[in-house]
Order: sequence, then C-alpha cells, then structure tokens
Amino acid sequence: MPTDLLLFIGLLLSLSILLSPLSSRIGMPVLLLFLAIGMLAGEDGPGGLPFNDFGTGFLVGNLALAIILLDGGLRTRHESFRVGLKPALGLATVGVAITAGLTGLAALWLFELPLAVALLMGAIVSSTDAAAVFSLLQGHGLHLNDRVSATLEIESGSNDPMAIFLTLVLLSFIQSSGQAPLLESLWLLVQQFGLGVAGGLLGGRLLAALINRVQLVPAFYPLLVASGGLVVFAGINSLGGSGFLAIYLCGVVLGNRRIRMLPAVLQMHDGLAWLAQMALFLILGLLVTPSELVDLLIPGLAIAAVLIILARPIAVLTTLWPFGFHAREQVFISWVGLRGAVPIVLALFPVMAGIEHAHLLFNVAFCVVLVSLLVQGTTLAPLAHRLRLEVPSGQEPR
Repeated sequence: MPTDLLLFIGLLLSLSILLSPLSSRIGMPVLLLFLAIGMLAGEDGPGGLPFNDFGTGFLVGNLALAIILLDGGLRTRHESFRVGLKPALGLATVGVAITAGLTGLAALWLFELPLAVALLMGAIVSSTDAAAVFSLLQGHGLHLNDRVSATLEIESGSNDPMAIFLTLVLLSFIQSSGQAPLLESLWLLVQQFGLGVAGGLLGGRLLAALINRVQLVPAFYPLLVASGGLVVFAGINSLGGSGFLAIYLCGVVLGNRRIRMLPAVLQMHDGLAWLAQMALFLILGLLVTPSELVDLLIPGLAIAAVLIILARPIAVLTTLWPFGFHAREQVFISWVGLRGAVPIVLALFPVMAGIEHAHLLFNVAFCVVLVSLLVQGTTLAPLAHRLRLEVPSGQEPR
C-alpha cells in the first residue's frame, strides 16, 4: 500500500534525524549511521523489507549526488581554486588511475578474478566521495589550513569523471570481450572532462544571470538554483560529459557571484544536501544483503587495507610531491581518501549491465565503504589535531 510505504519512509527519515546527535557523541560518522539504519530496515534486519530494485537505487544515487555536489560547490570559495586547483587535479586524474591500478592488482590476487574484472573493482573504489568528505569536514568543525582544505574539497568534487571513465571503459572492454577501441576510450575521457568543465561554467553563468533578472517569490530562488543545477547535470550527462563535475562547477560559479537571496539559497541547500545524504545512504543500506558479506569479510577487509594503507598514500605521494606539501599534510590528505556513496553507485553499473561477478563487485565496494567510514571517518579529527593542521577559525560572515 502507498500509505504503508510513506509511513515506512517517514519513520526511517525521522529515526535517522533523531539519532544523528548520537554519531558525534560516539565519534561515528553520521553517514555510517544512515547506512546502518538502512541495513537494519532491510531483509536481513528487524525491518525485513526485501529491496533489490537496483534501477531505483541508481536513479536516487545520481540525484542525491548531484544535490550534494551542488551544495559543495556553492560553499567552495574562488580563492580555494587558486590555492588547491593544480594539486587537486593531479589527485583527481593521475591519483585516481594509480589507486585503481594498485587496488585492481590486489583484487586480482585476492579474488582470482580475470584481469579486466579485477581492474574494474579497483576503478569502482578509486575515487573519494564528496558526500563523505564535505559532511565529515563540516560536521567535525575542522578548520584546516587553506591548501589542505582546498585540495581535499576540489579533489572530492572533481575526481568522479576519471573514476566513471575507467569504470565505463573497463565495462565496455569486458562486454566486448577485449575489443574496446583505444581511440574511443580516449575520446570518452575528453568528453567527460571537457563537457563537464564547459557545461558547468557556462551553466552557472547563465543560471546566475537568470536568477538576477527574474522577479520571484523569495522562497522560489533556492528552488530555481536546485532545478537549474539538475538541468545542467542531466543535460551534460545526455551529451556524454560528466554531469557530476558540471553541477559542482555550476555551484562554484553561483556561490562566488552576487545573486539574489544567496543566504536563503545556502540555508535551504544545506537542508537539501542532508536530505539527499540520508536518502542516498538509507537506500544503499536497503540494497545490500548483510548475510552475503560474511564470506567476503576477510578479502573485503584486505582490499580496504590495500586501498587505505598502500594505494591512496602512493597516489598522494606521486601527485603531490611537485607542489611542496609537508609530510604531515600528505599523511592527512592520504587518510582523508574517504569512500562513500560514489563507489557503491559505480558498482551498480556492472549490476545493471549484467556482467559476471557483478554482485561480487557490489558487495566488495560496500565492504570498502563501511571500513573507510568506520576507520578513516572516526579518526579524522584526532589525526588533524595530532598533525597540527588546524588553524584558528575566522569571523563568520553576517
């Protein structure tokens, strides 16, 4: 019954909101709490709700990530790009490729998969997650030095195109039995980044001009920003570009221009971003079957360990050494390689394509996300204190 479904959804959201203060008391990331509630509501938990609609999960995942990236872009200052753009781009491209390659080789040995499938597993978990990074940095109230915070913010908002590119190329390679053309793959990379950057900057400027030109009820301006951002996201996706990169840059343009009702826009989008994160992690928790993770526990933990302790630090060291980062800054950036919703959403690609080992890839990605949020997410603030990377917070603008 639709009424029962609405009651169930309302109860889940209300429970997530009411329990959110618990996360700060016990030092657990609030995103992990949402994920746990979704798992408890699923078929293996007390809720007992059987949910395996991966198509709906994919749709909700894309929509939620778009809203989260738009909010993150709105809060990214233009000065951050001057400080952290070059190192962040290195991490978002070369760093993602190194992480995917090393993790894929570990998967090849641990799971005895075909090479292409193992590399696909590495590609799926290769990018950091904007939802996790933004919420944990803001939720812990950390005030990091400009270079570190700018690098982390820009990297998490711009590394999805490389991960998506690697995932799609390897998926195409597997489906075509190794016949995927090299030139088409390279063109896909150019499309993802080129259209994402151009569409995001152009869309942001057009949307800013539209907002300042039309006379609306004040409450409509935040809605116009959200709907306009989704138009940019979906439009660039339909053209073959990275909608995630486009909507993030669209948010950056809007947040750094004088537009009407910007304080109201920021306030409403803060709530929208939290709603998107709750919905995203709840539905991802519903999609997974915890009993299927038991057999994968040891190899899944091993993949997570390789990713956190080996692949991510090597990627950071390789890409950041030309920019003069201190050792303690590199250690912290390595540790903030948080995995969240993006790997799980990327793991839905092979499931929907119906390739062999697809559910294994999904379950391993879920295991990696759980370990990352639990281990890295809970130690983020103490590590920043220990490495002395915090700076005094400035005066908040009125």
